Amino acid sequence: MNAAIAAATYAGIAVAAALEGEIGFVTAAALVSRGYLDPLKVTAAGAIGAALGDQFYFYVFRGRVSIWLDRVPAIAKRGRALAMSVRRHETLAILMIRFAPGLRIILAAACAYSGVPAVKFSLLNGLTSIVWAAGLLALVAWVGPAYLPRLGISGWWSALIPALFVVIVFRLLSRVEQNAIE
Repeated sequence: MNAAIAAATYAGIAVAAALEGEIGFVTAAALVSRGYLDPLKVTAAGAIGAALGDQFYFYVFRGRVSIWLDRVPAIAKRGRALAMSVRRHETLAILMIRFAPGLRIILAAACAYSGVPAVKFSLLNGLTSIVWAAGLLALVAWVGPAYLPRLGISGWWSALIPALFVVIVFRLLSRVEQNAIE
């Protein structure tokens, strides 16, 4: 793969992780399992994209946006209740963002609205993004291909089945979490 195509590929993985999350990243992980992509570069691109995606919403909702939201009584009332909860469990709220697909934007916004320090948010979210990327990559690229052949599932399927499993689990979590907040 030439350098320009490689750079565009890893940039695309970062953008996909920032905008959407799992589908693009597990697809890249499946390509790692077949030897088409570099695992360290995929992990780095996924972690960077994931962190940038979460932090975008955190920084957008800091400052003036929360002041504007406070002008709407219904939002202000819910915002204060959510902010109190986030303040009590600040670290856990930050760590959950990467693993709560239906609540990523809401949790990042809640952390900003409740005054979580920017350095704390960025550091913890960055670390969680690395764990998220490395964990998904290991599951799809190595765990599946190492154990599924024992069940007679090999080739591309040994990477695609864990990838589909991850996507389905994250989609179900997203629906459950969205229903819980409605």
